Amino acid sequence: MNLWRVVLCGAVFVMLAASAAFAQADKDDSPVCAVTFVVTKADSGKPVRNAAVIMHPVNPKGRQDSTGAELKTDGEGKTNYDYAPYGKLRIQVLAPGFQTYGEDFEIDKPKMEIAIKLKRPQGQYSVYEDHSPNPTPKPDAPPPPNQNQKPN
Repeated sequence: MNLWRVVLCGAVFVMLAASAAFAQADKDDSPVCAVTFVVTKADSGKPVRNAAVIMHPVNPKGRQDSTGAELKTDGEGKTNYDYAPYGKLRIQVLAPGFQTYGEDFEIDKPKMEIAIKLKRPQGQYSVYEDHSPNPTPKPDAPPPPNQNQKPN
């Protein structure tokens, strides 16, 4: 009788392990996309080499998953990833001397090419500066030099 219990428990364990393996195989059979990224300079169209392209899947609630991948562009500004899951994919691109780029893309084809144009940093806007057309001088600022006066 004890032998039957061992055999029965072993059979149940094997069936559970097999069903878990099939469930994992079904998950692995989900469609994937071969994505090519082309990163260029917005002002000249020249490639940006060694830019970091970071990808994160986005769940239906719009939240970024903890999984993801980071790629680097080559000398032509290109990099590719052959296993991007279908659905929303959050892309971030970082490169020294450029603004950080970020956008969500819908991955829905077996092959996609995503072109990214990086911009140079813009000037900072400060609420402490006077942005009116005719700024008033600060009370403690020295008077502007007289343009009509000749130097000594």
